[in-house]
Amino acid sequence: MRIGIDLGGTKIEAIVLDGDAERFRRRVPTPRPYEARIAAIAGLVGEAENAVGARCTVGIGTPGSVSPHTGLMQNAENLEGRALREDLAAMLKREIRMANDADCLALSEASDGAGAGHKLVFAAILGTGVGGGIVAHGRLLHRGPNATTGEWGHNPLPAPEDNERPGPACYCGRHGCVETFLNGRGLALAYREVTGEDAAPEDIALGDSPEKTAALDRYALRLARSLATVINILDPDVIVLGGGLSNVARLYETVPPLLPRFVFSDGVKTPIVKAKHGDSSGVRGAARLWDMA
Repeated sequence: MRIGIDLGGTKIEAIVLDGDAERFRRRVPTPRPYEARIAAIAGLVGEAENAVGARCTVGIGTPGSVSPHTGLMQNAENLEGRALREDLAAMLKREIRMANDADCLALSEASDGAGAGHKLVFAAILGTGVGGGIVAHGRLLHRGPNATTGEWGHNPLPAPEDNERPGPACYCGRHGCVETFLNGRGLALAYREVTGEDAAPEDIALGDSPEKTAALDRYALRLARSLATVINILDPDVIVLGGGLSNVARLYETVPPLLPRFVFSDGVKTPIVKAKHGDSSGVRGAARLWDMA
């Protein structure tokens, strides 16, 4: 049996998978102190193993990644520079497997979700952040020398218009990253550009007024331009969307017709679909890290 842990900014979720069957699930709020986070994860693992009566493998999905240069966490708010993998292995007294949360989303959806049966799956998180994961023939794509595989959110927005330069400041230190236009704040930015007013992303996503619809269409165009670049490089068999903004049904109608304007082909057949397992894909994918040899 496989334990998966999804370490998020607001909640930590644990699951036990027995094959495809779920045997245990629990969520707890994420403590702020680092040491408390480690202890919370260890507590969830112990609770899960007591519930199923067996010692399990442990896979963990996190923001950011382990730097191949230092062995410490990188690009992970509140975890930056921490030896997370080693600290968790010592606390749990076993080897663990760890991957970026978008990689876990991709692995889950390629295994038994919206990407099942496809050879090359690109999964994108559209939420507080914007991340990406790639699964080829059932396995996470090669982890490169800089641990940046799939990080489409920290490339510049493609084909920027004059009013999109230099773009919003990003926490990574640059301006105009895809993430700044496609995360929740990016949707709020689109609404502000249309109306001159502020609104919450979850309110804009309802699309129940002409102004909100215009903002969603502006967002959709930016998403289409960004995904077209992914298609030009990877040409995936399917693109799976996860994260809070993946729940905006309008995107699945408006984005595909925009893609041919930006994809280097005489047509675009790439389906864009919603994650089957919703916000549980990450934790399911973390458990499945041990399914790969």
